[in-house]
Amino acid sequence: MIQVSESAKKRIASLLEEEGMGDEACIRVSVTSGGCSGLSYKLEFVAKPETEDKVFTDNGVTIAVEKRSFLYLAGTTLEYSGGLNGKGFAFNNPNASRTCGCGESFAV
Repeated sequence: MIQVSESAKKRIASLLEEEGMGDEACIRVSVTSGGCSGLSYKLEFVAKPETEDKVFTDNGVTIAVEKRSFLYLAGTTLEYSGGLNGKGFAFNNPNASRTCGCGESFAV
């Protein structure tokens, strides 16, 4: 399961409202090959989850995780920082043995 911090929850709600997405809208998270550490996070807003996604809710946010990515992401917390340094979403992943400097890729 992915946990959602309070700051990430507020930003996600704001973005979904700006996009005018419906009640079934959620964030979809997956892991892809690439990045300087080997694996990269992918975060997108979707109208509804894919059929095979693992779907759950944390802190009022519906999260769909691509089935093959779930083991890489179990226990992860999605954070959001709006400051001048590092503005944007970030994954705090306890499964990562190594991350790159920007935090967008990792290795297990």
